[in-house]
Amino acid sequence: MTEMVTPGDVLGNAAELKPGKGAYVNDNTIYASLTGSRRIVSPLPESLDQRATVEVTGHKAHGLIPEPGSLVLARVTKVMARMASVDILCVGSKAVREKFAGVIRQQDVRETEIDKVEIHQSFRPGDIVRAMVLSLGDSRAYYLSTAKNELGVVSAESAAGETMVPISWTEMQCPLSGQTEQRKVAKVA
Repeated sequence: MTEMVTPGDVLGNAAELKPGKGAYVNDNTIYASLTGSRRIVSPLPESLDQRATVEVTGHKAHGLIPEPGSLVLARVTKVMARMASVDILCVGSKAVREKFAGVIRQQDVRETEIDKVEIHQSFRPGDIVRAMVLSLGDSRAYYLSTAKNELGVVSAESAAGETMVPISWTEMQCPLSGQTEQRKVAKVA
């Protein structure tokens, strides 16, 4: 009998199984990151790791799905005191077919001086942000992080409607008006 699972469902213990496609580990527990059938794959006899692999297969309708460790591009939809809500647009370089919600919490904005982070000085609604998926999170919103130099705001629009230019890792400037605004800017390679 095949067991149907959805994202966030427990698939097993990481001491007994290893995660395969559509699965991830958090605190020694393996969870589903896709909707589909739970399947156990036996290890090859010559494999050093003799744990079986648990994976989720069969449901192709979703297309690309964010998984922990994935880099995503997202549009900021709402900024609150302790978090920013986003809609995930791309996983890696590929656009997603359906809408995925994400949250960037205050403690996940940057690596240093976490207690001094002010969300409204890091993001604004409409900003395009490069972030890393931390986990599925709660209420079906992915937890995202911008706590690396290459992560953060990659595109923002000024009040004048112009695309702003980064001038430091904390500021962007409107080329038309010269006005600067605070952001957590992604370092471009």
